[in-house]
Amino acid sequence: MTEPPKPTPRHSASLIVLRDGVDGLEVLMLRRAEREGDQNSGAAVFPGGHLDGADVRAHPLCIGLTDAQASATLRVEAGGLDYWIAALRECFEESGLLLAVDSQGRWADLQTLGDADTVMALRQRLNDGQVDIASVCAQQAWRLTTDRVRYFSHWLTPPGRPKRFDTRFFVAVAPPEQHASADETESAELMWLKPADALAPERKLKLMLVTEETLRELAKFDRAADAIAFADKQRDVPLMMPRIGRSAKGMRPVLPTHWAYAEIGRLDPDGRGDVGIDLVPGRAVRLSPRILRVTADNGSVMTGPGTNSYFVGDPGGPCALIDPGPDDAAHVQALLAAAPGPITRILVTHTHKDHSPAAQAVKAATHAPLFGRVANFPEWQDSAFKPDTPLKHGECIELGADTTLRVIHTPGHASNHLCYLLEQEKLLFTGDHLMQGSTVVINPPDGDMLAYLQSLRLLLDEDLMWLAPGHGFLIDRPHEVVHKTVAHRLQREAKVMAALEQIGRGDIDALLPVVYADVSPRLHAVAARSLRAHLLKLRADGRASEAEGVWSSSGR
Repeated sequence: MTEPPKPTPRHSASLIVLRDGVDGLEVLMLRRAEREGDQNSGAAVFPGGHLDGADVRAHPLCIGLTDAQASATLRVEAGGLDYWIAALRECFEESGLLLAVDSQGRWADLQTLGDADTVMALRQRLNDGQVDIASVCAQQAWRLTTDRVRYFSHWLTPPGRPKRFDTRFFVAVAPPEQHASADETESAELMWLKPADALAPERKLKLMLVTEETLRELAKFDRAADAIAFADKQRDVPLMMPRIGRSAKGMRPVLPTHWAYAEIGRLDPDGRGDVGIDLVPGRAVRLSPRILRVTADNGSVMTGPGTNSYFVGDPGGPCALIDPGPDDAAHVQALLAAAPGPITRILVTHTHKDHSPAAQAVKAATHAPLFGRVANFPEWQDSAFKPDTPLKHGECIELGADTTLRVIHTPGHASNHLCYLLEQEKLLFTGDHLMQGSTVVINPPDGDMLAYLQSLRLLLDEDLMWLAPGHGFLIDRPHEVVHKTVAHRLQREAKVMAALEQIGRGDIDALLPVVYADVSPRLHAVAARSLRAHLLKLRADGRASEAEGVWSSSGR
């Protein structure tokens, strides 16, 4: 049976019209007319619609923007100006506001078109394609004010939806002498609302995700000029394409900020909507023909949604188990039940108590040998773990005909920390070297900040496409993640140095609220460990000194 063709996204444009109200910024919204079979009937939206082939005729009537300039801004080969024109045309059709000026530079006087009924009829003819916006403007000697319209955002409908739209959003201030009115065809009602009021639950507006997120962005601005200035400063407008995932309440859209976003794209590029957006304890999740993940029921502030265990091996063959997790009977049973084949090796990334203790129970049940390393310092470690085979940096573990793990020693979070690179998929099992949604705690003496930064930079020499963390979903763009993590650590280090300069001399308790002022006080006890790691690194660098627990910069 031949699959139906996938829908091609339709190119569209939308104009976010702003004005300054008595209480601050207001945005023009229209309520879509009710239409049978339209799931967005009655939704509150911004004026907008599809590009029209006739829009190109208005190119000579645009002020301050050429097609080459517009295309460069939108990063398209040609036809970029059509988006600006479509946004202005659709705004006139649906709201009666026309951003155009006469030969004297004054806002277009729509009364020259005739009475209200005549203007409404013209708007309908534009909507029906009986006349184009270029003809309307040329007849009145008007020019479209594309120079006053700023590119704001870019949204693409998720794959798998029956209709897809590739929409560019623009922002502009409403013409002061014109009055908006619904066209009674596309729009049933017009509303000038503060963004926060439009979002308020008591308003009970039906909002699509793109509209809701745009309103949240607009709510940050006090005046229309602030939103225009923000748009002016944007050098790179990112594409926002939600993906569809499945939660306990059914399918829902997921934004790039959601932890599961990258994983959904890997497992469901066609948009079936069957990939989970929650890490459910005990649930086996197939990440590739070689990889299966099971998450332990040990979620906390330190472990996030729980510790991940990974089965790795050739499809249908024996497998290795990476990080069996905590010594929890239910979790061990879930692992044994989920194993896609005989477990022939048990590998650990490190021996913190949420990663390795279950190794003993799994070994007893499967007789699989243990692989890993012993930490240099016993504090906070799983003292029962003793590898049958200690692992060295760079050695390869052949798990099948087409599955190879390469060992990468990554000390820092722990002296015995290992990452495992699945070479066939360029996927790195990171343990706690890199985590999702949280920075890694570096706890001396086994934790070492200098070693951690060096181990992070080591990964930049590897050809990586994916990270499989000990806590969280799959992560894409590994090198970008590494760079951001290093930058974050160095920024924190700079705060430590600034605190030393500010305070002069102080112990960790005195430095902590200054260095970690941006962190909740309930996490300060944990942050104190990483603060000590930063101080020890600065001492090793010759930039800080310590005497009887009191720290100062070496320049003092």
